[in-house]
Amino acid sequence: MSGPYALVIRGGTVVDGSGGEPFEADIGIADGRIAAVGPALGRGEEEIDARGLIVTPGFVDPHTHYDAQATWSSRITPSSWNGVTTAMIGNCGVGFAPCRPEQRATLVEFMEGVEDIPGAVLDEGLPWSWQSFGQFMDALEARAYDLDIAAQVPHSPVRVFVMGQRGVEREPAKPEDNAAMAALAAAGIRAGALGFSTSRTLNHRTLDGRPIPTLTAAEDELAAIGTAMGEVGTGWLQVISDFDDLDEEFAMLRRVVERSGRPMAITTLQIEGRPEGWRRLLDHIADANRAGLPMIGQVLARAIGIVLGFEISMNPFSGRPSWEAIAHLPLAEKLETLREPAFRARLVAEPCRSEALARRVARWDRLFPLGTPANYEPAATESIAARAARAGRTPEDVAYDYLLEREGRALLYRPLHNFAAGTLDAVGEMLQHPHTLVSLGDGGAHVGMLCDASAFTYMLSHWVRDRARGERMPLPWAIRRITRDNALALGLADRGLLRPGHKADLNVIDLDGLTLHCPEPVYDLPGGGRRLIQRAEGYAATVVSGVPVYREGEATGVLPGRLVRGPQAAPRARAAA
Repeated sequence: MSGPYALVIRGGTVVDGSGGEPFEADIGIADGRIAAVGPALGRGEEEIDARGLIVTPGFVDPHTHYDAQATWSSRITPSSWNGVTTAMIGNCGVGFAPCRPEQRATLVEFMEGVEDIPGAVLDEGLPWSWQSFGQFMDALEARAYDLDIAAQVPHSPVRVFVMGQRGVEREPAKPEDNAAMAALAAAGIRAGALGFSTSRTLNHRTLDGRPIPTLTAAEDELAAIGTAMGEVGTGWLQVISDFDDLDEEFAMLRRVVERSGRPMAITTLQIEGRPEGWRRLLDHIADANRAGLPMIGQVLARAIGIVLGFEISMNPFSGRPSWEAIAHLPLAEKLETLREPAFRARLVAEPCRSEALARRVARWDRLFPLGTPANYEPAATESIAARAARAGRTPEDVAYDYLLEREGRALLYRPLHNFAAGTLDAVGEMLQHPHTLVSLGDGGAHVGMLCDASAFTYMLSHWVRDRARGERMPLPWAIRRITRDNALALGLADRGLLRPGHKADLNVIDLDGLTLHCPEPVYDLPGGGRRLIQRAEGYAATVVSGVPVYREGEATGVLPGRLVRGPQAAPRARAAA
């Protein structure tokens, strides 16, 4: 006879998002909430045997780009394969609402250029059943998912909606423009958005090289938007900036926080050419917090890099004329040509058309084989340059042969940021800083060149269990960082803890068996578009709103995930209300 619980997770080691010591217990779930945590609970209608496994809150990812995928798919993979139960979209100032019909192509161009999502896929997949941001939220709310979706109001669509072509051309906003943009941002927050995002980096361009509309937005524009959010009283400001003049740019952002009263989250990374800049940025953030201004850095748990291969967007021979002549071919046809000795000799001898591209894709001492388990902290001795030196061959030949393996599907890894010294020591410092969030997985974006949506899995497998090139980190601390800390930063106080009354989002994990596979291309986007995915072993179950959505990596077919509208109070606050 079943007990009062819809689901019991039996006998696992509970690692609560509070950061406290793990303990063994059963977890009983009813009505989508945790009903009880303790020994020997009564039976459930369904049970999961978690003996020998850890039980954690579901992971909360503040930085994804599933804005399009969430309109056409109920499965927010690969994040949902990697323990994420709440994902925030609308980052970096790009998105699809608000939008007038005549502006759709423009917003597609921004997303294609900034986040490497093919325009043909977006044209095929986006339903465009909205104009206002509120209508976009309604469209998301009408769908069911394998995780919960939270949203932000993106700056570029707001600017284009208000200013039209003047906004696209980055003309200065007039006072009436600022007032209109502020009103739209506030309306989006009232419709349930958890923040407003903007981009101030030259890296965010359209495919033809034009910066997106928000690059040079003036302080009064940002302050007007932030102040309107402050009047609503919820939501953060999410910012990415080049910080070419760190002191001046940060001072401006700090004034926006001071005027608005809203928190600000800032992308924080170690740039190869400025390896100590991140320290100065975090010093500024710490100083702002000492002054009572809530500013925080968002950091990735590994290097920010790209993967290279013959089947995907780039490889070490990209930009060479012979490669460009076959780049459009299906993989099988490419392989026929790549295996021809004459073609090979010609390709490896050709220069790249762009020095900047060559530094990105053909820096042989920073190119590493990427297999299974995926190694994101490789030693210098594993680089293509080192392998070539040991074999007495050229790096071009070694890379070429490696990329032909696995029928042309082998991949190389090129860390671009967070790896200046050839280790992840800087990342370790960022992760442990008191004013950072573990974030920046970019799920749904850069689909032809990276797959960092697996970074939370890496947080546990590498930083907690496997790291051999430096210190490891305590499991309770790591779980807190990717659950409760992120949930509270987003205003979602109902999740991130395994305590009665909290939302029943959980992972049951075989920590010893947790393994990240090498990324792989699949062709499952609208119109047969290609994307990189990354699967993980070791997730015995992922539970959303009290319902298992994955068991041993396989979908259960149930989709309890929904749009999250607005901040969510802690259970005690709900009861009091």
